[in-house]
Amino acid sequence: MRALLWLIVIVALAVGLTLAAAYNRGYALLVLPPYRIEISLNFLLILLVLGFAAGYASVRAAVAALHLPRQVREYRAAQRREKAWATLAEALREYLAGRYRRAEQAAAACLESREFDGLAALLAARATHELRDYERRDAYLAQAAAASRDAPARVVTEAELMLEEHRYQDALDLLRRLPRRHTAALRLELRAQQQARNWLEVLALTEELRKRGVFDQAQADQLRRSALAENLKRKATDARALEEAWDKVPVAERAERRVALAAARGFIALGNGNRAHRIIEQAVGANWDSELVGLYAEGGGNDTVRRIERAEEWLKSHPRDAVLLLTLGRLCAGQDLWGKAQSYLEASVAVEPTHSAHLALARLQEQLGNAEAARRHDREGLRLALAQLAAATGGRRRAPL
Repeated sequence: MRALLWLIVIVALAVGLTLAAAYNRGYALLVLPPYRIEISLNFLLILLVLGFAAGYASVRAAVAALHLPRQVREYRAAQRREKAWATLAEALREYLAGRYRRAEQAAAACLESREFDGLAALLAARATHELRDYERRDAYLAQAAAASRDAPARVVTEAELMLEEHRYQDALDLLRRLPRRHTAALRLELRAQQQARNWLEVLALTEELRKRGVFDQAQADQLRRSALAENLKRKATDARALEEAWDKVPVAERAERRVALAAARGFIALGNGNRAHRIIEQAVGANWDSELVGLYAEGGGNDTVRRIERAEEWLKSHPRDAVLLLTLGRLCAGQDLWGKAQSYLEASVAVEPTHSAHLALARLQEQLGNAEAARRHDREGLRLALAQLAAATGGRRRAPL
């Protein structure tokens, strides 16, 4: 429709100009002594139009001639850029397909064009890292640094590769160079802090990543509890440090199994059995856990009778818990309650035969002077222990190389 309208306008204009020229009787007189030129006004107008058109075309041709070298350069640069982009895309495709040698070759070809050199160097570094060619990888990383472009991409890439080599301190130093750490950088920093065993930093990063939606509440709770437990284990060589670390644990987390286990084992190792027993009582009261109950007989302390009473209360709700029965047997044996100890230990073996229960029964029979019964339980405990070892190792005498 638009073309038709233009055609109508042009035809109407041509008809109008023709009619105007037909009725135009004017003329132009040009005098240049001793010459006089008389021409019609219509012809003069045509000459002027043609002259303007010729002048305009000449100027445009001159301008185009002057700009031609620059246009040639831009064309060649566009061709190089297009070729480099195609090569980089090929390198990325090969890398994602797991063909790392081809990916490196394509990225190196892109580097030679000097286009996208920063990205090409990073992609080549990742490919050579997968090939375990660390010398070439470091050379490509140096090229990426020399390009001085895509600094965040280079820092994150280099930090990730360092973490895979467990060079967590170098990775942390690199990540600190970022003016503002985005989510991917924070996740890398979390991995680095976990490898460095900086558990307080892990707690802070976990909360930050939860706020950013990287972890849901369940994932964040799991990471936080793991970090709390590991921090308590780390403090288990210093009584004061362990006390301070435990006091900082949120009340809601103290009943969590891993956290309570780490704290109880730490206090038992440092000789503070009474504190460990209180931690176990609080945790078991909130969430029953047999492994925690197994620690209840350890650590000594002057509260054995109270522990027996508490464990017997638990037995009402968990009458067939083999670990609880074993714990009661050990506690009663510690108080020279031989009859009750034997009853509880035999009940534990009846519910679930374990080498721990048989060895405890063997020691009890030795105390009672029953040598033959003690040897029988020793043999049975050794048999169960060897069976567990065989199941864990697959029957091999040593781990495969």
